[in-house]
Amino acid sequence: MAAREDWTLTLPPPDPKTITILMGLYNGATYLDAQLRSIAAQTHSAWRLVVGDDGSTDAGPAILNAFAARYPARQITLQDGPQRGFATNYLNLLASLPDQPGWIAFADQDDVWLPEKLSNGLETLQAEIAPAICAGPVWRVAQDLSGQRQSGGWSGPTGFANALVQNIVQGNTVLANPAAAQLLVRAARATVAAGHMPVAHDWWTYQIITGAGGRVVQDTRPSLLYRQHAGNMIGARSGAGSGLARLRRGLCGTHRRWSAANIAALSPCAPLLSSEGQSMLAAFTKLQTTRSLPARWNLLRRLKLRRQGHAGGVILTLAALLGRV
Repeated sequence: MAAREDWTLTLPPPDPKTITILMGLYNGATYLDAQLRSIAAQTHSAWRLVVGDDGSTDAGPAILNAFAARYPARQITLQDGPQRGFATNYLNLLASLPDQPGWIAFADQDDVWLPEKLSNGLETLQAEIAPAICAGPVWRVAQDLSGQRQSGGWSGPTGFANALVQNIVQGNTVLANPAAAQLLVRAARATVAAGHMPVAHDWWTYQIITGAGGRVVQDTRPSLLYRQHAGNMIGARSGAGSGLARLRRGLCGTHRRWSAANIAALSPCAPLLSSEGQSMLAAFTKLQTTRSLPARWNLLRRLKLRRQGHAGGVILTLAALLGRV
C-alpha cells in the first residue's frame, strides 16, 4: 500500500473529555442499530463517531446515515474502508485521525455497550498521563442477548514480553488516553504506509503501547454485551476446547505465522518504541529465524516471554524450542 499524504480527516480539535469512537463496519445491518443506540445512551455524552465501511452490501451504511441524521449536533463520519480485512480497516481509521486526537475508543458493530462504558474507562485512566489504555471483561451473550456469562480480563502481568506472544486486550473494550492515542495514530500511519498488517488491531495496539513503555490498566467491570453469532470475526474462547486449540496453534505453526505478520507490522514502528522495546523486537525477530536449539533457548531466556497462566507458559516454551513461535 502506497504512503498517503492526505492522512487526516477534517475534524475540529476535541474537547479535553471528547472520546473519538472508531467502528469498523462490514455487512453489520442486523445488529448495528442496537449498538448505535447503546452509544447514544452513554452517561458520558462527549463523544464523536468515525466509521469505516469496508464494502458493505447491506443496509448498514444507510442505518449509520439515519443515525447521524437523528443526532445532527454530533460529529458522525462515514468513510470508505480499504477492503483488506478488519485489522486494516481499524488501522486506516486510526491513521486518518488528527495528530492529537484526544481520547480514542474502539467499537464493534454488533455489541451493546453498557451505559457507563465510557465513563468507567475515563475513571480508570484518570490518573494516567503517559501513554495508557484500559480494557477488561465483557458479558458474553447469545445472539438474542440472553445468557450472560463474564469473559475476558486477565490475572497475570502485562507488558511487551506478554504482548509479543499473546493478546489479552479485547479491542471492543479499549479506551486510549490522549498520549496513547497520539502514539497509536503515528504508529498506524507508519504501519499502513509500509503495507504490512498485523493479525488484529487490538493485539497490535497492546504491542505498540507496551513496546513504547506505556501501561495497560484493567477495569474489572464488564463494559458491554459481547454478542456471539455466526458472523463474529473473532468469537470468545474459553474452557477446555480453547486450551486444546491454543496447543494446536502453538505446535502446528499458526503462532509462528502470526508472529511473522505482527513483526512485519511492528517493524515500521520501531522508532516509536522504547530502547528496551526495540531491543526486544529485534531479539524476537531473531528468534523467528534461529534454527539452533541452544541459541533459541538463550533468546527465550533473554526475552523472558510469557503467556497468561501456567499451561500457556508450557505451550509457549515448547513452541519456542521447536521453532514455532
